[in-house]
Amino acid sequence: MPAVASGRRGSRRRSMSEINMVPFIDVMLVLLIIFMVSAPLITTGVVDLPSVGKAQQRPTRVIEVVVGQGPVLRMRADQNADPMPVTLDKLAERVREAQGGNAEVPVVISGDRKVLYDRVVGVMDVLQRAGVQRLALSVKQGG
Repeated sequence: MPAVASGRRGSRRRSMSEINMVPFIDVMLVLLIIFMVSAPLITTGVVDLPSVGKAQQRPTRVIEVVVGQGPVLRMRADQNADPMPVTLDKLAERVREAQGGNAEVPVVISGDRKVLYDRVVGVMDVLQRAGVQRLALSVKQGG
């Protein structure tokens, strides 16, 4: 007679070490449905941007600063005058001279389309530090 092994080799149960994914999938589907239903109900923030229109009355004196591709800026104190070259260091001094002591005279910055935004902001910063009260950017109307 053969000897019978007294162990429980075949009857041992292995512990299940896998994660049950069914509850996880159920929760994710419920969340997906909740977000799909609530998404159309959320109002998006509406930004009311100002439109560029024509001014009712153009100021009598306007100082224009033209920011071009080169390092030298150009400034004109009268609409019909030719723009004079000026460096960024001397810009505040020249603008104050052109304003004639009146800080309310507007200064308009015209920038070339290809000029870096950093340069235009630098010009604005210099003028604001100089005490210019009215500062504007020139834009082209339409397309």
